[in-house]
Amino acid sequence: MTQVFTSQAVHPPSSDPIVAVRDLQMVFPHPGGQTVALQDANLSIGRGEFISLIGPSGCGKTTLLRLLADLVQPTAGTILIGGQPPGQARRARQYGYVFQAPALLEWRTVLSNVTLPLEVMNVPGDRAARAREMLKLVGLAGSERRYPWQLSGGMQQRVSIARALAFDPPLLFMDEPFGALDEITREHLNLELLRLWRETGKTVIFVTHSISEAVFLSTRVVVMTARPGKIEGVVDIDLPQPRGDDTRELPRFFELMTQVRELLRKGHA
Repeated sequence: MTQVFTSQAVHPPSSDPIVAVRDLQMVFPHPGGQTVALQDANLSIGRGEFISLIGPSGCGKTTLLRLLADLVQPTAGTILIGGQPPGQARRARQYGYVFQAPALLEWRTVLSNVTLPLEVMNVPGDRAARAREMLKLVGLAGSERRYPWQLSGGMQQRVSIARALAFDPPLLFMDEPFGALDEITREHLNLELLRLWRETGKTVIFVTHSISEAVFLSTRVVVMTARPGKIEGVVDIDLPQPRGDDTRELPRFFELMTQVRELLRKGHA
């Protein structure tokens, strides 16, 4: 039976959690006062999980991801990534980040876009070979010499994912990577992302506004309230693996969507 944890509870931690968030708070000061983006967030994520963050716009989903990635500093609370503070985890190459927009360099080929983080981090070895391996993994073998402007939006996001995986981080942060794509392309990339997740064994933290996408992809869905952002609840997704197009037609799929939707409504109350 699917378990729903309230905002006061933390999912039972694994023996080796890759992400631990405790009493996290983020306040943004501004001339008119301050905005509380996150308040009392607690979460433990085990290695190999696929976690989706869902909630209304402005609830702090992207802020939480940015805090985990050491892009901003919390006002209060603690974060550990693989047992390290986010800054140390970043220097130790513990995570890759896929943004809402692909953010590819238009003057670099697909191959050289994927090798870019390897160059910046001065990763030894055959960088081009590693990049080709990642492009093959995301289904873009043969596109190495093309430029971003020659690719569709979905293909550009695949390049972005390949780039984030190039240095083989154990953790992947994804901030609404498919939000701007049409529904057919989005569903296809959902399937491809699940394949990548199974093949690589990465831990994924995925931000989305789509209930169906969150339920389809995840092992757990973290539901956040309207600002100030809190964790309203966590829904365990017990759909069988591997998942495919038929998964979306299962009665259990609709039951889980209803559970997530009810928590979202509660968080809006």
